[in-house]
Amino acid sequence: MSDRDHREAGGFRFKDLKLVLGGGGTLKQFGILGSLVLILLLFQFLTGGLTLSSGNLINVVSQYAYILILAIGMVMVIIAGHIDLSVGSVAALAGILVAISMERWNFPWPVAILFGLLIGAVIGLWQGFWVAYVGVPAFIVTLAGMLIWRGTNQYIGNSATVPVPQDFTYIGAGYLPEIGPDTGYNNLTLLLGLIVVLAIVYGEWRARRTRRVMGSEPVPLWVSITRVVLLSAVVSYAALLFAGGRVGTSFPISGIILGVLVLFYSFVTRNTIFGRHIYAVGGNSHAAELSGVKSRRINFLVMMNMSILAALAGMIFVARSQASGPSDGVSWELDAIAAVFIGGAAVSGGIGTVTGSIIGGLVMAVLNNGLQLMGVGSDRVQIIKGLVLLLAVAIDVYNKSQGRPSIIGFLTRNRRDPGEQPGATGGGTGASESPSPVVPTSGTPETVRPSAATPN
Repeated sequence: MSDRDHREAGGFRFKDLKLVLGGGGTLKQFGILGSLVLILLLFQFLTGGLTLSSGNLINVVSQYAYILILAIGMVMVIIAGHIDLSVGSVAALAGILVAISMERWNFPWPVAILFGLLIGAVIGLWQGFWVAYVGVPAFIVTLAGMLIWRGTNQYIGNSATVPVPQDFTYIGAGYLPEIGPDTGYNNLTLLLGLIVVLAIVYGEWRARRTRRVMGSEPVPLWVSITRVVLLSAVVSYAALLFAGGRVGTSFPISGIILGVLVLFYSFVTRNTIFGRHIYAVGGNSHAAELSGVKSRRINFLVMMNMSILAALAGMIFVARSQASGPSDGVSWELDAIAAVFIGGAAVSGGIGTVTGSIIGGLVMAVLNNGLQLMGVGSDRVQIIKGLVLLLAVAIDVYNKSQGRPSIIGFLTRNRRDPGEQPGATGGGTGASESPSPVVPTSGTPETVRPSAATPN
């Protein structure tokens, strides 16, 4: 029996164990997702079981959802080769204006939310114009924006706290409601968990079917089954924890908003021409221009999108806090940038994933939460978080120098498009999950050869 027939039959090979994690590297390179699991288990032990308690997990999602939303926009900015230092100030300005619009101008809360998103779009138009069409580096534009929007926030709010109505707080402090029979759990949260499990099963089945149709070497059947069982078990356990919290709590609404955004932007960055163009511009803007990519428009839209998401994050934070305050948004940009780089993005651009950034953000969130549960002072928490960020980027730099994939490259190597040849995208940091694709102005999307669009 050939090696391929052996794999199709579901035969066991020790080296296929690494595929259960979704990777193609060595078992040492289990990556940031494995690190997240280890950190969870470590703090579960050190805190006497508090880390994975229902109340704490609900609190983590509710407390850090706005940072993870910022990470979604930030990873697209960094993939395009830029940085945005203004997101905290943009969030604070949107938050204070939305709070004022409801308190003083009597805006209904849905209108106030649209107003906040409009504020983010206008700020994004301003910053995107300077970056894309004037050519001022994004670092300078957003550094100026950080000062401008922070000053505007303090001027408008007069450094005071502005409360928001109770209805508005639902998007930041609300939970899935209680419906149906009394099962001892939140039924909607259980239903949400079931939907995610079904999506996992369908996704694995669809991936295997696609590989067969395209004539690619299939993943062994036992690997697919093991992966589905493990992921389904984790999701089911998490659903029970979130559904089993104290009465009145369940999965946070902010978590639902975050989940929808993750799905949407993952699709955009991986399956649309716009998403491919972002990677192309970040990988090599000159090659992208020669291939017909309108890099100015891409840069403009990426910067505007970041400000819109920052405004949304600011509103969610204000809703959770039930008021807008003068210290809102301070250092948020640093947390978002840290999440993106821990998640495997490249400093030079062209590399990164939305999912990786969310995992990186969760690592920081769990680390911060676990240290707080242990009573570690805020000074030492900052030191540890800084060391984790430095170590994560250093590992990626070392892997690149050794010709190995990055953290996220390891996790996603086997999710290449069917038919892609191994090594087609090089061995750089994260190259396997984020090639530098350039889509011509017409025709089918194609991947640029490394010599044309990927930095040496």
